[in-house]
Amino acid sequence: MSPDGPVVGPALELDCRTMLCPMPVIELARHLADVEVGQIIAVVARDAAARVDVPAWCRMRGHEFVGADTATDGAARYLVRRLS
Repeated sequence: MSPDGPVVGPALELDCRTMLCPMPVIELARHLADVEVGQIIAVVARDAAARVDVPAWCRMRGHEFVGADTATDGAARYLVRRLS
């Protein structure tokens, strides 16, 4: 649960499973405008650096890192809420 209410499923999910650092956050930046302000975009990545990179990118760019969970195939999935 987010401080703003329940977490709603992502409006968009990016498949970055085969990408290495820094490509998952570059893809996140490229596709952020594809979702509306307030919506969630998910980044699915196997690269261990994404665990640190995605939250850091959110802090630097002013978006909310909602958290992480697991995709159906076991890959990490990072949830980001677009704030502006």
